[in-house]
Amino acid sequence: MKQSRYTARQPDSNGRILYPEGEDRIWADLIARQRQCIAGKACDEYMAGLAALALPNERIPQLHEVDEVLLDSTGWRTAQVPALISFERFFQLLADKQFPVATFIRSREEFDYLQEPDIFHEIFGHCPLLTNPAFAHFTHTYGKLGLAAHPNERSYLARLYWFTVEFGLVRAEQQLKIYGGGILSSPGETQYAISAEPEIRPMNVVEAMRTPYRIDIMQPIYYVLDEIDQLYELADQDLMQCVAQAQRLGLFEPTFPPKQQVS
Repeated sequence: MKQSRYTARQPDSNGRILYPEGEDRIWADLIARQRQCIAGKACDEYMAGLAALALPNERIPQLHEVDEVLLDSTGWRTAQVPALISFERFFQLLADKQFPVATFIRSREEFDYLQEPDIFHEIFGHCPLLTNPAFAHFTHTYGKLGLAAHPNERSYLARLYWFTVEFGLVRAEQQLKIYGGGILSSPGETQYAISAEPEIRPMNVVEAMRTPYRIDIMQPIYYVLDEIDQLYELADQDLMQCVAQAQRLGLFEPTFPPKQQVS
């Protein structure tokens, strides 16, 4: 497993994580910028969840504060994890309705872009939509399937997760709106995703599973739902049969250049 350059903060004897003042200021600057950036671009379901969470603007939230809202709305809660976890652990947590949150925040040097998920990405990007029953059901189903899947099937499931939970779009009143947490926690991707630049495709599970992606570039392709409740339909179809079909058909040719190797 890839090593992280960050170390997750540990709670004290009272279960609270005491973040340094400088890290609270990073959170404050991140959330102020991103609240402004997503205005009019995030889907209504996300905005309703964000309002319900009532995240603090001046400090990093404690996980129990988020859990109170999630448990009451959909039965989910967060799970404190190290900076990086295995696929097995990731799927197990989702199958148990626990969303993994690494309790570190990015440095000022990586303020605009961070390849690994920090607490801002997980809490601000993903947790608001975990208050939505359709999104919560899809994520739970995904976790159970991933836990039972063979390792060489998981890469196909990962692509579906990428084009939904991380980088998903939805139509609302003939407009594109964002629900993917990877977009909603990134100012650059938020602006780019609903511009004229990327290719927008209607959601097709098998095609999404066959679509390569890179984590370090703006996404050239997004898949769009007709509505958030379409996630119920996606979750309740035979996704492992879709994996088998995607395996038979093989991956599409990438629409981006290969990542340059650092010597």
